[in-house]
Amino acid sequence: MKNGTRLAAVDLGSNSFRLEIGQLDHGQIHRTEYLKETVRQGNGLDADRNLTPDALQRGWDCLARFGERLAGFKPANVRAVATQTIREARNRDVFITRAQELLGFPIDVISGTEEARLIYQGVAHLLPQSDERRLVVDIGGRSTELILGHHLNAQTMASYRVGSVAWSMRYFANGDLSTSAFKAAEVAAKAILDETCTLYSRKQWDVAYGSSGTMGAVAEILSASGWPAETVTRDGLEWLLEKLIKAKHADNVYLLGLKEDRRAVIGGGVSILRAVFDLLKIDHLYHAQGALRHGVLYELIESDEDKGDIRSNSINRLARNFEVDTKQAACVADTSAFFFTQLRSKQDLNDIEFNLSMRKLRWAAQLHEIGTRISHSEYHKHGAYIVDNADVSGFDLSELHRLSQLILGHRGKLKKVDAALSQSTFVQQLLCLRLAVILCHARTDCDTTDLRLEQSKNKPQRFKLLIPLKWEQQYPQSAHLLREEVIAWSKTEWELVVQNNGT
Repeated sequence: MKNGTRLAAVDLGSNSFRLEIGQLDHGQIHRTEYLKETVRQGNGLDADRNLTPDALQRGWDCLARFGERLAGFKPANVRAVATQTIREARNRDVFITRAQELLGFPIDVISGTEEARLIYQGVAHLLPQSDERRLVVDIGGRSTELILGHHLNAQTMASYRVGSVAWSMRYFANGDLSTSAFKAAEVAAKAILDETCTLYSRKQWDVAYGSSGTMGAVAEILSASGWPAETVTRDGLEWLLEKLIKAKHADNVYLLGLKEDRRAVIGGGVSILRAVFDLLKIDHLYHAQGALRHGVLYELIESDEDKGDIRSNSINRLARNFEVDTKQAACVADTSAFFFTQLRSKQDLNDIEFNLSMRKLRWAAQLHEIGTRISHSEYHKHGAYIVDNADVSGFDLSELHRLSQLILGHRGKLKKVDAALSQSTFVQQLLCLRLAVILCHARTDCDTTDLRLEQSKNKPQRFKLLIPLKWEQQYPQSAHLLREEVIAWSKTEWELVVQNNGT
């Protein structure tokens, strides 16, 4: 990527939406513009976990403004990510569909672990190089991320459903800031964060950093009142707690450094921060300038190979954890790729899109038997569930769902993935995967000599698999399975034909 390239990251947080625009300069990104709007979608989830009409509209209005600012940016130079509130929302598809139209760019809904990884990337890139072992704490509107890392590598990551907006709504609902409310909020936070005592114990890290909203707000308040700059200490938190309790109500809190948009959620944020201090035995927490949006920006400048390595490593780790038969997975992956390449001329994809689709197909093939550790008869269903619900670094939730649908649909009836069969590339990927599973059924090297898969020019929904004349006699079981495959596709809007190629 050339120096001077403009890049943009959009962070759809539970409390605020943020737009960070920067310019690339010899591997560093220098901010040129920063926009933040307090959308507070985190308090816009109803009892059924649907975003209310008002919450939907607040988000859409903000993204329309961001979209106007991003007009003219190349798609490869912009990435938007949505976090906990959108992850939770049952009607997130309603929000995302309209939001993408207004913003003008895709929006990735990322998992909590992926959010944590990107937060660490943002923090680490904006800190001086050091050999210190780092603990990073990010208290957001509806989730808290904790990360242990070294240099630029996040090593232990977790996301917990406890955040400043959610806790303020639950324990300080009317704005009352009482001693009993803080005690209840801290106890509840500790109950959720209790496991962090082992995972993030004091011996695991040298220096603790706090990122983003709550940490920044508390650090600013303390600094404005004479406490050490960019630092939160136990004594400082005790002083702040006394000030809040003395005020009795959020509307009465007037502290230097406290911004108006933080007033309503300061109670929840402070109670969680105090819980983290106690559990992890933190004495000093330093305010880090980096955050989620910075991690997103720095990943934009990574090469496709670097991004592929992150994802491939994650897939390899998942396959290893579930003891996947690597030889069989490789056979299915290679055979799938063989057929997918033959369909290249019928794919409305540029080279980058084709390579990404190919990688996703190979990843699905690598994991297609991941569910066998749970059940042999319906392993594809269990495999799909695992992938749909796993924390896999480098992937957003929609990408994991796409992989899960390929795994779910790689055998048996196709009705279970009917909703995805309207997408031509998915159908091509799925057909190639299903054919590969059939041809590799004997769990030996697959002979694809003289096999050819074509997609009809005049009828794009028809595929034709050409086989040699004596192939059926040589591979009778594979031929039987192919006949079953023809029947399976005949029950959809797509068609598969198997015929001799005359050789």
